[in-house]
Amino acid sequence: MSEQMPFAFFQNEIYLQGMNGVVPDYPTSLVELETKAKQVLAPDAFGYVAGSAGTGSTAAANRDAMSDWRIIPRILRDVDKRSQSTSLLGADLPAPLLLGPVGVQTIVHPDGELATARAAAESGIPFVLSTASSYSIEEVADAAGDGARWYQLYWPREREVAASLVARAEAAGYTAIVVTLDTFMMGWRPTDLDTAYLPFLKGIGIANYLSDPAFMAGVPGGSDESAAIFRWALMFGNPGLVWKDLEWLREQTALPIVLKGIVSPDDAGLAVEAGVDAIICSNHGGRQLDGSIGALSALPAVVEAVDGAMPVLFDSGIRGGADMFKALALGASAVLLGRPFVYGLGLGGQAGVRHVIRTLLGEFDVTMAMAGTATLDQVDESCLIRQ
Repeated sequence: MSEQMPFAFFQNEIYLQGMNGVVPDYPTSLVELETKAKQVLAPDAFGYVAGSAGTGSTAAANRDAMSDWRIIPRILRDVDKRSQSTSLLGADLPAPLLLGPVGVQTIVHPDGELATARAAAESGIPFVLSTASSYSIEEVADAAGDGARWYQLYWPREREVAASLVARAEAAGYTAIVVTLDTFMMGWRPTDLDTAYLPFLKGIGIANYLSDPAFMAGVPGGSDESAAIFRWALMFGNPGLVWKDLEWLREQTALPIVLKGIVSPDDAGLAVEAGVDAIICSNHGGRQLDGSIGALSALPAVVEAVDGAMPVLFDSGIRGGADMFKALALGASAVLLGRPFVYGLGLGGQAGVRHVIRTLLGEFDVTMAMAGTATLDQVDESCLIRQ
């Protein structure tokens, strides 16, 4: 097998194409990508993706937390050959990156999760499929082919439906179950509320329910979509969940269980006691609780509470290679990307998602080099200073 080209070579490719008058189809700044997507996407779809809870202060705190930490460049450290390869839950990855679970992707592009799964597989990184997908577990698995994939569970009120979804994911080749626990009810999102826009009520994003025998068994008439949507509305979210329920989930699957939505070190400690396999330090990109702590601000204490017992992953606020570097330096084993790849999807389908992946990993590779780090084990808190 030939040696993998450094991720940073993407910028050389861009400049070489520029000699023939070719410029990138999409922005190479993930911040500018959002601006471009806003110009292209339908206002309600863009608002759904970009919107945050309440005043937006938590989303702002995520970005402020990134600015609180600054990278200390180092020189003469021999970074000619660099590697971002790592292993996570027993799988080898080319870089510590996953595409995080984002629902209802067809509101920005008709191929939705199918395009995202293909782009992730093409890039060799795992894709985490949301329960709220516009396509079924099995359809996305077919699109992903041999690509690594995890399944994210929104734990419904009925255990029979939860068990069925998990069993389907395991049968379809998903290799981990990510339980999102900070969305037991929907956050207060003025962008969606002011336009009364909730795509699920239009039948978008409930494909996994409509294709699930345990769910459909409870639909009056067996196939009426309006009745199915009403049943979904009654079932989505489960505010009654407690730590002990994880024992039941463990009985349903042999797959690794990952808890998403942890920003409290106390909860991180309880996750260790519960015996799960990994956690994701995340505040859902600021979409759930207004006034919450920035995710990166929470990360060091969460990592300390886990004390090496399991991997700690990170999401919420990643907008470039420097952000990815900071999260890894503060103890994350990998990061998950959210909104930016959805903007890429909206702008260009599979090609747009692939561009976003290459952009992030290219900038991350450059960041590692400029910081004087050649391997991930050199990326630690000594690389940063807090201002």
